[in-house]
Amino acid sequence: MTLAASPTDAHPEPAPEDAALSVIELRRYRLHPGARERLIQLFDQAFVEPQEALGMRIIGQFRDLDDADSFVWLRGFRDMPSRAQALRDFYTGPVWAAHRDQANATMVNSDNVLLLRPALPGSGFSLPDGGRPEPGVREAQPGLVVATIAYLAPGTDEAAAAFFEQSMRPLLMQASADVQAALVAERSPNSFPRLPVREGETVFVWLSSFPSLPAYESHLAALARSREWTERILPEMARRTWRPNEVWRLTPTGRSLLHG
Repeated sequence: MTLAASPTDAHPEPAPEDAALSVIELRRYRLHPGARERLIQLFDQAFVEPQEALGMRIIGQFRDLDDADSFVWLRGFRDMPSRAQALRDFYTGPVWAAHRDQANATMVNSDNVLLLRPALPGSGFSLPDGGRPEPGVREAQPGLVVATIAYLAPGTDEAAAAFFEQSMRPLLMQASADVQAALVAERSPNSFPRLPVREGETVFVWLSSFPSLPAYESHLAALARSREWTERILPEMARRTWRPNEVWRLTPTGRSLLHG
Protein backbone atom coordinates (compact mmCIF):
# COMPACT_ATOMS: atom_id res chain seq x y z
CA MET A 1 0.00 0.00 0.00
CA THR A 2 1.38 3.41 -0.97
CA LEU A 3 0.95 6.20 1.56
CA ALA A 4 1.43 9.88 0.95
CA ALA A 5 3.02 12.11 3.56
CA SER A 6 2.04 15.51 4.88
CA PRO A 7 3.57 17.79 7.50
CA THR A 8 2.66 17.06 11.11
CA ASP A 9 3.81 17.71 14.64
CA ALA A 10 5.09 14.42 16.03
CA HIS A 11 4.81 13.53 19.68
CA PRO A 12 8.03 11.76 20.66
CA GLU A 13 7.47 9.03 23.23
CA PRO A 14 9.75 6.26 24.48
CA ALA A 15 9.09 2.81 23.07
CA PRO A 16 6.99 0.81 25.54
CA GLU A 17 8.42 -1.95 27.67
CA ASP A 18 7.74 -5.37 26.19
CA ALA A 19 5.30 -6.31 28.97
CA ALA A 20 3.22 -3.24 28.08
CA LEU A 21 2.68 -4.28 24.45
CA SER A 22 -1.03 -5.05 24.31
CA VAL A 23 -1.31 -4.68 20.51
CA ILE A 24 1.00 -6.41 18.05
CA GLU A 25 1.08 -6.34 14.26
CA LEU A 26 2.39 -9.37 12.38
CA ARG A 27 3.15 -7.92 8.96
CA ARG A 28 4.04 -9.86 5.80
CA TYR A 29 4.90 -7.95 2.62
CA ARG A 30 4.81 -9.39 -0.88
CA LEU A 31 7.88 -8.02 -2.70
CA HIS A 32 8.99 -7.72 -6.28
CA PRO A 33 11.49 -10.45 -7.22
CA GLY A 34 14.96 -9.64 -5.96
CA ALA A 35 13.87 -6.64 -3.87
CA ARG A 36 14.07 -8.09 -0.37
CA GLU A 37 17.65 -7.16 0.47
CA ARG A 38 17.08 -3.57 -0.65
CA LEU A 39 14.06 -3.27 1.63
CA ILE A 40 15.85 -4.87 4.59
CA GLN A 41 18.81 -2.52 4.22
CA LEU A 42 16.49 0.50 4.04
CA PHE A 43 14.29 -0.66 6.91
CA ASP A 44 17.12 -1.49 9.30
CA GLN A 45 18.96 1.72 8.47
CA ALA A 46 16.12 4.26 8.34
CA PHE A 47 12.89 3.02 9.93
CA VAL A 48 13.69 1.42 13.30
CA GLU A 49 14.67 4.31 15.58
CA PRO A 50 12.20 6.84 14.09
CA GLN A 51 9.27 4.52 14.80
CA GLU A 52 10.45 3.73 18.31
CA ALA A 53 10.89 7.45 19.01
CA LEU A 54 7.14 7.80 18.40
CA GLY A 55 6.22 5.13 20.94
CA MET A 56 6.24 1.97 18.81
CA ARG A 57 8.32 -1.14 19.48
CA ILE A 58 10.01 -2.82 16.52
CA ILE A 59 10.10 -6.40 17.78
CA GLY A 60 11.63 -8.25 14.86
CA GLN A 61 12.44 -8.18 11.15
CA PHE A 62 12.86 -11.39 9.15
CA ARG A 63 13.58 -13.20 5.92
CA ASP A 64 11.30 -16.18 5.23
CA LEU A 65 13.40 -19.23 4.36
CA ASP A 66 10.60 -20.56 2.17
CA ASP A 67 9.67 -17.37 0.32
CA ALA A 68 12.45 -15.21 -1.11
CA ASP A 69 10.01 -12.49 -2.18
CA SER A 70 8.60 -11.66 1.24
CA PHE A 71 9.54 -9.56 4.24
CA VAL A 72 8.05 -10.27 7.67
CA TRP A 73 8.16 -8.01 10.69
CA LEU A 74 6.53 -7.44 14.08
CA ARG A 75 5.56 -4.09 15.55
CA GLY A 76 4.09 -3.49 19.01
CA PHE A 77 2.04 -0.75 20.73
CA ARG A 78 0.75 0.01 24.21
CA ASP A 79 -2.90 0.08 23.08
CA MET A 80 -5.12 0.93 20.13
CA PRO A 81 -5.33 4.72 20.73
CA SER A 82 -1.53 5.03 20.98
CA ARG A 83 -1.24 2.89 17.84
CA ALA A 84 -3.41 5.35 15.94
CA GLN A 85 -1.37 8.34 17.11
CA ALA A 86 2.02 6.74 16.49
CA LEU A 87 1.13 5.54 13.00
CA ARG A 88 -0.36 8.90 12.11
CA ASP A 89 2.78 10.67 13.26
CA PHE A 90 5.10 8.32 11.39
CA TYR A 91 3.27 8.03 8.08
CA THR A 92 2.67 11.79 7.84
CA GLY A 93 6.15 12.65 9.08
CA PRO A 94 9.49 13.50 7.50
CA VAL A 95 11.18 10.07 7.69
CA TRP A 96 8.46 8.30 5.73
CA ALA A 97 8.25 11.23 3.31
CA ALA A 98 11.97 10.92 2.60
CA HIS A 99 11.98 7.16 2.04
CA ARG A 100 8.46 6.08 1.06
CA ASP A 101 9.08 5.98 -2.68
CA GLN A 102 12.14 3.78 -2.24
CA ALA A 103 10.27 1.47 0.16
CA ASN A 104 7.07 1.25 -1.89
CA ALA A 105 9.08 0.44 -5.02
CA THR A 106 10.08 -2.90 -3.46
CA MET A 107 6.51 -3.98 -2.62
CA VAL A 108 3.75 -5.69 -4.55
CA ASN A 109 1.44 -5.32 -1.53
CA SER A 110 1.67 -4.70 2.21
CA ASP A 111 -1.86 -5.59 3.33
CA ASN A 112 -1.21 -9.08 4.77
CA VAL A 113 -1.31 -7.92 8.38
CA LEU A 114 -2.70 -9.63 11.48
CA LEU A 115 -3.59 -7.34 14.36
CA LEU A 116 -2.99 -9.36 17.53
CA ARG A 117 -2.89 -9.20 21.33
CA PRO A 118 -1.41 -11.50 23.99
CA ALA A 119 -3.62 -14.58 24.32
CA LEU A 120 -3.33 -14.61 28.12
CA PRO A 121 -1.67 -12.38 30.73
CA GLY A 122 2.07 -12.86 30.43
CA SER A 123 1.94 -14.54 27.01
CA GLY A 124 3.33 -11.55 25.11
CA PHE A 125 6.94 -10.88 24.15
CA SER A 126 9.81 -10.59 26.61
CA LEU A 127 12.76 -9.69 24.44
CA PRO A 128 16.42 -10.37 25.28
CA ASP A 129 18.45 -7.78 27.14
CA GLY A 130 21.49 -6.20 25.53
CA GLY A 131 19.97 -3.76 23.08
CA ARG A 132 19.81 -3.69 19.33
CA PRO A 133 22.85 -3.74 17.02
CA GLU A 134 23.71 -0.35 15.57
CA PRO A 135 22.52 0.75 12.11
CA GLY A 136 24.68 -0.54 9.30
CA VAL A 137 25.04 -4.08 10.65
CA ARG A 138 24.67 -6.51 7.75
CA GLU A 139 25.33 -9.82 9.50
CA ALA A 140 22.09 -11.59 10.41
CA GLN A 141 21.15 -12.11 14.03
CA PRO A 142 21.54 -15.74 15.14
CA GLY A 143 19.03 -18.53 15.09
CA LEU A 144 15.57 -19.16 13.71
CA VAL A 145 12.12 -17.87 14.67
CA VAL A 146 9.12 -19.99 13.70
CA ALA A 147 5.65 -18.43 13.54
CA THR A 148 2.66 -20.78 13.50
CA ILE A 149 -0.79 -19.44 12.59
CA ALA A 150 -3.79 -21.59 13.50
CA TYR A 151 -7.14 -20.68 11.90
CA LEU A 152 -9.98 -21.27 14.36
CA ALA A 153 -13.75 -21.28 14.34
CA PRO A 154 -15.22 -17.93 15.46
CA GLY A 155 -15.38 -17.48 19.21
CA THR A 156 -12.97 -20.30 20.05
CA ASP A 157 -9.71 -18.40 20.51
CA GLU A 158 -9.89 -18.23 24.31
CA ALA A 159 -10.39 -21.99 24.56
CA ALA A 160 -7.53 -22.53 22.10
CA ALA A 161 -5.29 -20.28 24.20
CA ALA A 162 -6.08 -22.29 27.33
CA PHE A 163 -5.41 -25.56 25.49
CA PHE A 164 -2.09 -24.21 24.25
CA GLU A 165 -0.95 -23.12 27.71
CA GLN A 166 -2.06 -26.27 29.48
CA SER A 167 -1.20 -28.94 26.93
CA MET A 168 0.92 -27.65 24.06
CA ARG A 169 3.43 -25.26 25.57
CA PRO A 170 4.87 -27.86 27.99
CA LEU A 171 5.48 -30.34 25.17
CA LEU A 172 6.98 -27.69 22.90
CA MET A 173 9.38 -26.68 25.65
CA GLN A 174 10.26 -30.31 26.41
CA ALA A 175 11.21 -30.57 22.74
CA SER A 176 13.58 -27.57 23.15
CA ALA A 177 11.41 -24.80 21.72
CA ASP A 178 11.68 -21.38 23.35
CA VAL A 179 8.10 -20.10 23.07
CA GLN A 180 8.40 -16.33 22.70
CA ALA A 181 4.72 -15.34 22.52
CA ALA A 182 1.19 -16.69 22.16
CA LEU A 183 -1.26 -14.29 20.52
CA VAL A 184 -4.88 -14.04 19.38
CA ALA A 185 -6.69 -11.59 17.11
CA GLU A 186 -7.32 -8.09 18.45
CA ARG A 187 -11.07 -7.48 18.02
CA SER A 188 -11.04 -3.69 18.13
CA PRO A 189 -11.66 -1.86 14.85
CA ASN A 190 -8.52 -0.88 12.99
CA SER A 191 -7.51 2.41 14.59
CA PHE A 192 -5.51 3.53 11.53
CA PRO A 193 -7.56 2.56 8.44
CA ARG A 194 -4.95 3.89 6.02
CA LEU A 195 -2.98 0.74 6.86
CA PRO A 196 -5.36 -2.18 6.19
CA VAL A 197 -5.34 -5.29 8.38
CA ARG A 198 -7.04 -8.67 8.03
CA GLU A 199 -10.20 -8.10 10.02
CA GLY A 200 -12.81 -10.66 11.02
CA GLU A 201 -10.42 -13.61 11.33
CA THR A 202 -10.12 -15.87 14.37
CA VAL A 203 -6.51 -16.93 14.71
CA PHE A 204 -4.14 -18.22 17.34
CA VAL A 205 -0.47 -17.44 16.69
CA TRP A 206 2.58 -18.65 18.54
CA LEU A 207 6.21 -17.81 17.90
CA SER A 208 9.11 -19.98 19.00
CA SER A 209 12.85 -19.47 18.65
CA PHE A 210 15.67 -21.94 18.09
CA PRO A 211 19.46 -21.62 18.02
CA SER A 212 19.65 -22.88 14.43
CA LEU A 213 17.76 -24.62 11.63
CA PRO A 214 19.17 -28.03 12.67
CA ALA A 215 17.92 -27.37 16.21
CA TYR A 216 14.44 -26.73 14.81
CA GLU A 217 14.60 -29.93 12.78
CA SER A 218 15.60 -31.82 15.93
CA HIS A 219 12.61 -30.22 17.69
CA LEU A 220 10.26 -31.52 14.99
CA ALA A 221 11.79 -34.98 15.26
CA ALA A 222 11.28 -34.96 19.03
CA LEU A 223 7.61 -34.02 18.62
CA ALA A 224 7.17 -36.77 16.03
CA ARG A 225 8.45 -39.28 18.59
CA SER A 226 6.03 -38.06 21.26
CA ARG A 227 2.86 -40.16 21.46
CA GLU A 228 1.23 -37.37 23.48
CA TRP A 229 1.87 -34.97 20.60
CA THR A 230 0.91 -37.27 17.74
CA GLU A 231 -2.04 -39.06 19.36
CA ARG A 232 -3.62 -36.26 21.40
CA ILE A 233 -2.32 -32.80 20.55
CA LEU A 234 -2.35 -32.99 16.75
CA PRO A 235 -5.85 -34.52 16.51
CA GLU A 236 -7.18 -31.93 18.95
CA MET A 237 -5.59 -29.08 16.98
CA ALA A 238 -7.08 -30.48 13.76
CA ARG A 239 -10.50 -30.55 15.42
CA ARG A 240 -10.19 -26.90 16.45
CA THR A 241 -8.96 -25.54 13.10
CA TRP A 242 -10.69 -25.30 9.73
CA ARG A 243 -7.58 -25.25 7.53
CA PRO A 244 -3.95 -26.36 7.91
CA ASN A 245 -1.72 -24.22 10.10
CA GLU A 246 0.65 -21.81 8.39
CA VAL A 247 4.26 -22.24 9.51
CA TRP A 248 6.77 -19.50 8.71
CA ARG A 249 10.47 -20.28 9.17
CA LEU A 250 12.06 -16.88 9.73
CA THR A 251 15.69 -15.79 9.96
CA PRO A 252 16.28 -12.49 11.80
CA THR A 253 17.88 -9.53 10.08
CA GLY A 254 20.94 -7.86 11.56
CA ARG A 255 18.90 -5.47 13.74
CA SER A 256 16.05 -7.72 14.87
CA LEU A 257 15.49 -7.76 18.64
CA LEU A 258 13.76 -11.13 18.39
CA HIS A 259 16.12 -13.90 17.33
CA GLY A 260 17.24 -17.42 18.23
